[in-house]
Amino acid sequence: MKYLIKNGRVIDPANSVDDTLDILTSDGKIAKIAAKLEAKADKIIDAKDKIIAPGLVDMHVHLREPGREDKETVKTGTAAAIEGGFTTIVCMPNTEPPLDNPKIIRTLKEIIKKDALAEVLITGAITENRFGEKLTNFKAMKKEGIIAVSDDGSSVDKEKLMLEALKAAKKAHLVLIDHCEDRQISGRGVINQGFMSTKMGLRGMPRESEYERVKRDIELAAKTSSRVHIAHVSCKETVEIIRKAKKKGVSVTAETAPHYFTLTESCCVTYDTNTKMNPPLRTEEDIAAIKEGLRDGTIDVIATDHAPHTDSEKDVEFDFAPFGIIGLETALSLAIMELVDKKIISLNELIMKMSVNPSRILGIDRGTLKEGSVANVVVFDPGEKYVYKREAIESKSKNSPFIDWELKGRVQAVFVNGHEIHRH
Repeated sequence: MKYLIKNGRVIDPANSVDDTLDILTSDGKIAKIAAKLEAKADKIIDAKDKIIAPGLVDMHVHLREPGREDKETVKTGTAAAIEGGFTTIVCMPNTEPPLDNPKIIRTLKEIIKKDALAEVLITGAITENRFGEKLTNFKAMKKEGIIAVSDDGSSVDKEKLMLEALKAAKKAHLVLIDHCEDRQISGRGVINQGFMSTKMGLRGMPRESEYERVKRDIELAAKTSSRVHIAHVSCKETVEIIRKAKKKGVSVTAETAPHYFTLTESCCVTYDTNTKMNPPLRTEEDIAAIKEGLRDGTIDVIATDHAPHTDSEKDVEFDFAPFGIIGLETALSLAIMELVDKKIISLNELIMKMSVNPSRILGIDRGTLKEGSVANVVVFDPGEKYVYKREAIESKSKNSPFIDWELKGRVQAVFVNGHEIHRH
């Protein structure tokens, strides 16, 4: 089927394009891109006053399937992704059972083939059962199609084992996505350690638990000449460590999530468990450092760390609630509001961090609208305001602190492999 998307502002940073153009898709590919394109199409979509961009790529999503389908499934998770403009997502391995062997990878691939609305790429676990004791077989899982390895939700505590993991990932040409948390420091903490944790009478998580582990793992990556991707950066010290490492030529990339440049620990004062996440919300000073890291390129990627939990799991005392929030449907809007509108980065730079850079880090041919490329396309209105309502959430879980917020920047249409999946 042929689609002609007309009159939109095409932002394609990978090819240095930012102009009013038309795009013709055919047989799942970008067939032609030009001004005032005259071509026959099965469907014509007017994108006047809208942005046309390569489909967004989220390299940090928890789909929960297999094992916790009460929280999320491939079908509901990819529906949420499409609603947020993401055409490609990377799922984390902390499922039940974890994605730590070829057999479970094959099972998930069958589910994806049957149910996924967006492209789903798979991350395999670094260690068996994510216990941090023995490496999984990276090579065998790579043969089944994994694109990265991570023990996300847990950090690899043993330094020698992490060293071996970096070497094995390098040999297998896999991205190692690093959850950095020293649990001997974070302990049973549930909120950022500081004035707010004292005021609320909650156990604090010292920021050292993040940045000391980041420092260690970057040093190990340098020692082995390996790549490492730091997940969910939340504090100023981590930003500075990554900045210095990049200047030294270490092969390190990093991501943050919208909640870390939008919310502070003060949001936790109501004891709303939808403000409980790991790493925790930090301070205004940390938000400023993260925004500067995004502005100067220290932080390469905006990911969601979409972490669905059921109402019953979250509707408990703050101490006992699980960490994490959903984020696929709000990420683009929050980034527009907090970063673009506040002149931290441009729309071009936003597309770089939400489409181009994750594609490059993962080594996939996405994040581009060049002729001949896969027609993964998002059309959005950066100025449209809407209220994020619980009843409209596509995710199976509803654990978001942004419910009833007025947001700005709404997805209008999404194409995956040339197929129109969604249109407001």
